[in-house]
Amino acid sequence: MQELILYVDSRFTSPWALSVFQTLTEKQLPFTLHTVDLDKGEQQQAPFRDLGLTGRVPLLVHGDLRLAESSAIVEYLEEAFPPPAWQAVLPGGLEQRARARQVMAWLRSDLMALRAERSTEVVFCAPTQAPLTAAGQAAADRLTGIAERLVKGEHLFGEWCIADSELALALNRLILNGDPVPERLKAYCAAQWQRDSVRQWAAKPRGQARG
Repeated sequence: MQELILYVDSRFTSPWALSVFQTLTEKQLPFTLHTVDLDKGEQQQAPFRDLGLTGRVPLLVHGDLRLAESSAIVEYLEEAFPPPAWQAVLPGGLEQRARARQVMAWLRSDLMALRAERSTEVVFCAPTQAPLTAAGQAAADRLTGIAERLVKGEHLFGEWCIADSELALALNRLILNGDPVPERLKAYCAAQWQRDSVRQWAAKPRGQARG
């Protein structure tokens, strides 16, 4: 097997880096982890700047392939290391896989006010005392409203998939800050957060944020 190398942010707070880290970990694929200090602008400096197309983390290196954008990496890993030989991270059925991709795409393209006001520093480091603005609250209401429609049981699509972890992280922006979230969604997120692959990421050293 060609070596797998994953570049992530040095503070381990990127939700999208977590998604790729979790995919590799769930599949029990050996990989080397390198960090990029975004606060120092290392993503804009050689050698990392010249590794990939966009100069962003996460970045996966696999042989001659240099691949950024977490959803593209997750799908690549699922196809390169498919079930049943390796753990599935996306649903197997056509319709359920499409729905999982829909959830993942939505979480990457929406809820900008919430993501700004409840960054993943809240999830992995410390809560904030600042109340949500009207825009932030509207995004929070949108997130919880859609999540209540999606979450019907322990997992979104019968068995765990990476979309479960991504939705749980989004909700944990609120839950771990003490913002109100329906109890059913809290229980769902708590279950996702117990996966060993998430716990490994949560245990990474983070230090102090700059600026």
